[in-house]
Amino acid sequence: MDLELFRGVVPFVAVARERSFRRAARQLGVSPAAVSKAVRLLEERLGLPLFVRGGRSVALTEAGQQLFARSQEAVAAVEGARESIEQARRVPEGELVLSVPFVASALIAPGLALLHGRYPHLRFRVLVTDRLSKLAEESVDVAVRIGPMAGSSLIARRLRQTRLVTVAAPAYLARRGEPRRSTDLDRHDCVSLVAPDGRPYPFLFAGGARAVAAGLLIDHGPTLVDIVLAGFGITQLFDYMAEPFLRDGRLVALLADEVAAGPDVHAVCAPGRRGAARVRAAFDAFADTFAPKRR
Repeated sequence: MDLELFRGVVPFVAVARERSFRRAARQLGVSPAAVSKAVRLLEERLGLPLFVRGGRSVALTEAGQQLFARSQEAVAAVEGARESIEQARRVPEGELVLSVPFVASALIAPGLALLHGRYPHLRFRVLVTDRLSKLAEESVDVAVRIGPMAGSSLIARRLRQTRLVTVAAPAYLARRGEPRRSTDLDRHDCVSLVAPDGRPYPFLFAGGARAVAAGLLIDHGPTLVDIVLAGFGITQLFDYMAEPFLRDGRLVALLADEVAAGPDVHAVCAPGRRGAARVRAAFDAFADTFAPKRR
């Protein structure tokens, strides 16, 4: 095995993640000159430039992109392995970086409160986005994902099952009447959530998926809820999103005999991070708080 194999790889990955020598140096706790020298020596050994340097930021060359794609997971794996065996990491501490889709944001607060109470030395950074985060590349510790995980290389823990509830505000139903079956939706105003790929999600019922002619498409779950509360039309929500509004009467559940099971909610992490104490703590706290509350 070549003893020079990993020399310069960690600084290179840090620069590739941050797109900046200065920010990478700050992250590594060394000078920008030291990072620049390490990357330059790595480029000399490879015989190829890894970055296009210019201005305040840098961009990866084609060779840099290839090396980053292969080396980032290795660096994450080493980081996770080191954290799992260090005595100091047995108690969760430092910064926990979370990525959560908008439609799961309502679930995250109790888990964060529980984590903060259990481990006061933990700090948190939460990225609320429907973009599918590249966990290793973006230094995300734990992500919440909704949907099947078959075939994924990520470490996943199922947190809860969901149901899809068809709902509308009382004001809308007073104006337009209540649908008695899913086929009646063709005569109603519907609001559909748009997937990250730009296509609207179909409504799901016990008998299968049904495309609806939505009068409004939106890519932000919380705003979708606000629009339906205002009486615009009918939509489908995950049960945990709809529950507080059904309880206080601001929404009405429709088509109860056609309710469908929705996708599962998972906590996931990159394989190299599963040994980190903060990741294990997050998995446990979310498992404790995401499950539906029994009455």
